[in-house]
Amino acid sequence: MKLRCAVLDDFQNVATTMADWTPLAEQVEVVTFPDHFPSEDELATALTDFDIVITLRERVAFPASLLARLPRLKLLIATGMRNTVIDYAATRAHGITVCGTESTGTPPVEHTWALLLALARSIVPESTALRTAGPWQSTIGADLAGQRLGILGLGRIGSKVAKVALAFGMNVTAWSQNLTEERAEEAGAILAASLSDALATSDFVTIHLALSDRTRGLVGPAELALLKPTAYLINTSRAAIVDQTALAETLRAGRIAGAALDVYDTEPLPADHELRTVPRLLATPHLGYVSRQNYRTYYTQAVENIEAYLKGAPTRCLP
Repeated sequence: MKLRCAVLDDFQNVATTMADWTPLAEQVEVVTFPDHFPSEDELATALTDFDIVITLRERVAFPASLLARLPRLKLLIATGMRNTVIDYAATRAHGITVCGTESTGTPPVEHTWALLLALARSIVPESTALRTAGPWQSTIGADLAGQRLGILGLGRIGSKVAKVALAFGMNVTAWSQNLTEERAEEAGAILAASLSDALATSDFVTIHLALSDRTRGLVGPAELALLKPTAYLINTSRAAIVDQTALAETLRAGRIAGAALDVYDTEPLPADHELRTVPRLLATPHLGYVSRQNYRTYYTQAVENIEAYLKGAPTRCLP
């Protein structure tokens, strides 16, 4: 009897074509789910007969309460090597092996710049106006050269964002709790004196911090109030770092020039969510990691993880 493997949130229906699954054909039946399961009850019902689950990024939480309802689950594979929504104590208690896959930091960097440039030049409203016979040239673009980019988090992704900024002729300021002046200089940035300083002096602010107790809610109403009226905020990192209600209020009031989001407190974003209609907001459906190369890596290594598990020698184990 074959083991059953569920692939969650295969929105584009590409999981089985982005990797060679034939090595598993005799032992594993693969079932993909293109639609998101929004509740624990729906997940428990859908996954009750599966031995293996592949979950996309951190979209689906696996708390102890859900794991207790999946008696057949023995292998849980997370795309990426970091997943904060899996209860690892519970997986150990239930004898569930958890593995991850590698992920390149390049697609989030590219998407960050796609959003920043689209904001600066009002690409979406101008394109919409052109296609609907609206006004010709109704906005004035924001320059990049000579402007200041504030980067919150200068790690693997943030440092690459900094290099692109330098190529555009921007000045770069960086800040995080543990960032040193030397590390900032290595990336071509100046260490901001404080978070407040980074926010108040930047023309564009982009967030590339890991989510932790220290960064959750880091940018709230008081921090948003520090931004220049002409400033733009971009978050492609983790939704919980920015108070989304406060950001929506800031944008409605026109207190900053605009913002771009690729991450949300709830994903997929509910149809009636306020962020779907907030002005001055460029919003994309968590596309930062969605690229051909990332998907090929995710699913190829997921196949490898399953093969290794079946041989009794699991690889890329988490946490």
